[in-house]
Amino acid sequence: MNVIIMGCGRVGAELAHLLDAEGHKVTILDADTKNLQRLPSEFGGIALTGDATDEDVLRKAGIAEANAFVAVTRDDDRNAMAAQIAKQIFDVPKVVCRIYDPPREEFYRSLGLEAISPTALFARLIRERLGN
Repeated sequence: MNVIIMGCGRVGAELAHLLDAEGHKVTILDADTKNLQRLPSEFGGIALTGDATDEDVLRKAGIAEANAFVAVTRDDDRNAMAAQIAKQIFDVPKVVCRIYDPPREEFYRSLGLEAISPTALFARLIRERLGN
């Protein structure tokens, strides 16, 4: 699989590392070069500085050949915007974005995006652990 990840925070860096270790082609983008330092030294993918809401940056990252795009920055709006660009403009088959605000998760799903809210996921997980 050829994956582009937007955001090299803890989640983005860990996902990039996991996918790379499984043998996938991984390109990770972050607007801040410092964040790319989170990648482990054995990371064999491509790390680029740039804004993944910019179509030219996405082209340079190889989005035309990507099978998947993942947006995991801290900004819900940027994640959704980049996901829509990847899905609607570049026709990437699998697009996933992180959305912190649970009501927005449903809204973005209604737009055809695969949105995941870690807030809602974690709340449900804790609820399950509490029992009854």
